[in-house]
Amino acid sequence: MFWGCVSYKGTGNLVRIDGKMNAVCYQKVLEENLHSSTQKLRIGRTWTFRHDNNPKHKAKLTCHWLQQNKVKVLEWPSQSPDLNIIEPLWGDLKCAVHARQPKNLQELEAFCQEEWAALPSEKITTLIHTYHKRLQAVIDVKGGNTPYYELGYVNF
Repeated sequence: MFWGCVSYKGTGNLVRIDGKMNAVCYQKVLEENLHSSTQKLRIGRTWTFRHDNNPKHKAKLTCHWLQQNKVKVLEWPSQSPDLNIIEPLWGDLKCAVHARQPKNLQELEAFCQEEWAALPSEKITTLIHTYHKRLQAVIDVKGGNTPYYELGYVNF
């Protein structure tokens, strides 16, 4: 499993998660990677963090850490992968890594890091700029699945 983040300026850190991620693990990932990703991406101090409503994201421990670190969090509807701009990127990453046919876990992780860094910032920007279309599509189907759901949701 991997944790990654993106902004309109490109990809932030990509972190391999050993075992199951819980709230303690998630807080550690944020602690070690959120600030460094914003620095790497040079997005300054006025940014908003977005994650979904996964229980580890909404855990008291996580919410407390985000408040203590003054992280502005965008409210997010539950069960909405078709709105999540990172989902198509996970799919792209999975396809790119699969095409390279890693022979072991070390190659898998190395290929993931390389392909994550190579994701085109133009694609990320397009996903961000077309967010309103995704949102309207969800409204139009009254919260049901949209074509974006099928295009983007990949379990990696």
